[in-house]
Amino acid sequence: MPLLLLDLDNTLIDRDAAYRATLLDFLADHGLPEDDVDWLMTVDASGYTPRPEVARAMQGRYGDRVPGEAVRALLDRGAADRVVLTAPVRTALEKATAAGWTLAIVTNGRTSQQERKIRVTGLDALTHGWAVSEAVGHKKPAPEIFHAAAAAAGATLDGAWVIGDSPHADIAGAAGIGARSVWVSSGRSWTGTALTPTRTAPDTASAIDSVVGAPG
Repeated sequence: MPLLLLDLDNTLIDRDAAYRATLLDFLADHGLPEDDVDWLMTVDASGYTPRPEVARAMQGRYGDRVPGEAVRALLDRGAADRVVLTAPVRTALEKATAAGWTLAIVTNGRTSQQERKIRVTGLDALTHGWAVSEAVGHKKPAPEIFHAAAAAAGATLDGAWVIGDSPHADIAGAAGIGARSVWVSSGRSWTGTALTPTRTAPDTASAIDSVVGAPG
């Protein structure tokens, strides 16, 4: 069975939209300006900024107005309880499984937070396994995390495809294991790196359908 390796945040789920909603609640709870949400999202950088750096930036901006434990709670919880799986992505995953594909999630992040997202959205029942960087000890684009995801799904990387939104983590990661890839552009233009995706798709459902419909 061919293996399809799928990124989680901002690929299978819209992590940034969920996190933005979480931040708006946080700002309201602490009497802080709603407009600060844009600054917080920039600091967060779609989750790529290390949590200690985000905490320091928030403490520097808000000082005593926000208790340190409130910041830590926000960063520990993230948006895990707000993420959703859209109907088109769910349908595409079901079609892939019906067509004989093995599906594995490959995600950077904290194990508790990422596994919570997987279970809240029902992705645990729609995929065959996953690998989270904290548990594996390696982050994308390192080959080790892709190997771990394949092993978790009981598959090999022979003929595998990778789908993701990050040129660095997903597309470069695919190249590092000799896999083909689809970059989910979400309206962005490819900025150009030494490594380019095999294909580009406007959204995740289209990316999955592209691979399942024409894997060659």
